[in-house]
Amino acid sequence: MGEFSEKVFEAVRRVPRGKVATYGQIARMIGSPRSARYVGYALRSNPEPWANGKGVPCHRVIFKDGSLCGTYAFGGADAQRALLEAEGVAFADEAHVDMGACLWDGRTQEADRTGGRTVPAGAPTAPPADFDWKRELGEEG
Repeated sequence: MGEFSEKVFEAVRRVPRGKVATYGQIARMIGSPRSARYVGYALRSNPEPWANGKGVPCHRVIFKDGSLCGTYAFGGADAQRALLEAEGVAFADEAHVDMGACLWDGRTQEADRTGGRTVPAGAPTAPPADFDWKRELGEEG
């Protein structure tokens, strides 16, 4: 895998259970804000598909409007939805995740517990706690 893909996988591994991130959000986190499509390409070549709580949880990455990927590489949109529902992700309707409730803010779970941020060496850094992803990415509405 290339450096870009490795950065994508590391960022996606940080998306906590019960939350989702957008392709654009992951692209911004790794320093390539105009590469959302390439995030999808990288995830399609995921060498460690999610299984038994291990691997890269690429099912947690969705489109900015909350819709699932119709060609989800590991079983289609129905499989992606089943994985997300099993993790407690709420859906606004049949085709869209409830982004207000489930969009990840970029902070780690450990940071939420401790009130601080600890990030492994070499991992992408998260934005400040008050960073507004929706406004920054033009995803309001």
